[in-house]
This record gives sequence, C-alpha cells and structure tokens, in this order.
Amino acid sequence: MKTIKGPAVFLAQFMDDHAPFNSLDGLCQWAADLGYKGIQIPTWETRLIDLDKAGESKTYCDELKGKINDYGLEITELSTHLQGQLVAVHPAYDIMFDNFAPEGYKNNPKKRTEWARQQLISAAKASKHLGLKAHATFSGSLLWHTMHPWPQRPDGLVEMGFKELAERWLPLLNEFEENGVAVCYEIHPGEDLHDGVTFERFLEATNNHKAVNILYDPSHFVLQQLDYIEYIDHYHEFIKSFHVKDSEFNPTGKKGAFGGYSDWRDRAGRYRSLGDGQIDFKTIFTKLTEYGCDVWAVMEWECCVKSPEQGAREGAPFIQKHIIEATEKTFDDFAGAEVDKEKLKKILGL
Repeated sequence: MKTIKGPAVFLAQFMDDHAPFNSLDGLCQWAADLGYKGIQIPTWETRLIDLDKAGESKTYCDELKGKINDYGLEITELSTHLQGQLVAVHPAYDIMFDNFAPEGYKNNPKKRTEWARQQLISAAKASKHLGLKAHATFSGSLLWHTMHPWPQRPDGLVEMGFKELAERWLPLLNEFEENGVAVCYEIHPGEDLHDGVTFERFLEATNNHKAVNILYDPSHFVLQQLDYIEYIDHYHEFIKSFHVKDSEFNPTGKKGAFGGYSDWRDRAGRYRSLGDGQIDFKTIFTKLTEYGCDVWAVMEWECCVKSPEQGAREGAPFIQKHIIEATEKTFDDFAGAEVDKEKLKKILGL
C-alpha cells in the first residue's frame, strides 16, 4: 500500500487577469495559503511556464522549481491537455479547436498538429528536467463523431481510427519513455480514450507501449454511468495521475446522458465542487491506497453552481480528510507469535 500525496490543485481553471490569479507567484501564494502542497501546471499558460524554454534548459527548470518550492509547494505534473487534443482533430471540429492554438497556427490543421507535437516533445523533456515521473494530457479524437452507431459504422472504421491515433502518438510516447515520464491520458468524453474499452483499444494499437497510462478522474465516468470504482480494479496499474473532481447524474423524463444540447447547469450530468456531487471518494481513496497507486490527489474545479474561490477553499481540507496514511501494521499483530512448525502441525492435526 502507498499513501496518496496531496492535496494539490490544477491551476488551469483559476487563471484570470486579476491578482493573485494572473501570475505564478500570486497563484503559488494563494494555493499555499489555502493548504495545498502541490500544483499541476497548464503549460499553455505562458504566465506560468515557458514550455519551449523548459524543454531546452535544465537551469530554467531548476529556477522554476526552486521558486515554487519556496512557497512550500511541489509541481505534481505538467499538463498539455489542449496541445494533446490538437494531436488528433477531426475536421468537423477544426474551427472550434483552433481556439486552442496560437495565432499563426489557426486555419492550418497540419501546421497546428505539428505545433502540438513539438509542444508534447518539449513537455517530455521539461518533465525530466523538473524531476517529474507523470504527465497529464488528452489523446485527441478522430472517432468521437461516430460514438453513437448511427448511421452504422463501416467495418474496419474503428480499427483504422485507433491505428492512426496510435501512429500519431507513438513518436511522442517514445520521447516520454526515453525521458522516464508516464503519459497519463485523461479518460474523458469527447476523446477517443473515454472509457476502459477505448483505453484498451489504444493500448493494443500502440503494442502495449510502456508510456501509455491513465489520468483517473471519476467525474467523467458518472456522466457516462460507468462503474468508476470497478474501473480502479481493472486499471490500477496504469493510474499514475488523479484528478479529484465531483459530479452528479440526475436524469429526468426529458433528459439523460446526452443532455439535450443544454448548458452545463441544465444537464442531467454535470460537474460539481468537491462534496457537492455523488461520487464516493472514501472508497476511491481506499482503493487507490490499497493498490499502491503512486499519485497526487489534484483538485480540479469545474462546478456550474459554486464559485471557484469557494471550491478551492473547500477543496484542500476535503482532500486532506480523505488521504489515508497507509498502515505498516495489522491490527492483530499484538497476538502474533514466532513460527513454530511443530505447533502448526498440531493445529492441523498432522
């Protein structure tokens, strides 16, 4: 068993143009004051990190890490969710996903994809420079528009889609493996890796590449009505990153999992602040601890009701309360005795 590290916070949703949310120093002080011990850094936020420089310079990374450590914080992982998304984009989503790319790369899918690939390569090198062992990202998607099998999918379509996705990722996975970093795909609706079956398809398509791992976020499984507890039993060996995010699913006679194109507040499945949803975190933390998952418990705030400031204030103590100090003793150790083979034989009647 292993004690989960934390609490930590993913900074992406807290970025703002106003202090303290507009600078690394401001966010570090804010997070430390709230009781967080780690931060997950969104690498597309240039106010937090220069990813290209971090990939090139160990000195820059040492200085960045030192600055963060001065606030009593550690970097849990770097995140390339947005760049990872752009590794594989179906043309139907080109216009909307162009928002994730810098000026100069929009309206040019090939150029945008190459930029995303270079960002992932920099992230692999930067993670090594920072002494990190896990990296958080999205897989991107070529098949999501066929998620519901109507019209019928032609034979071979899914296999071709995962083959292409694997081919795009394999050079990047090799880069991460060479740098000793696990690629933790957030299993997420909208991505080709959105449940257990699709994770296994991708793993097989990459020939069981050692760098392929999981960012476990149970909130996405509630919205899919997938058993998020049993998921840990199946995939615990791949879980190298952990987002602590709550959600709820309240279907009615008018709406269910697909949501009716409603805004988040009006959907049957929606994300909530920690403790306000339906997720059994007590069992999740127990399972992850029992399986010895070496992860940081990183709060991700995405609530359609509660403010991010309140969610962050409540998040640190919520996580701290759920972290289990893994025991090194069993409760009946006091009743033990030295092994006596003759006594054992007598007990067995031998």
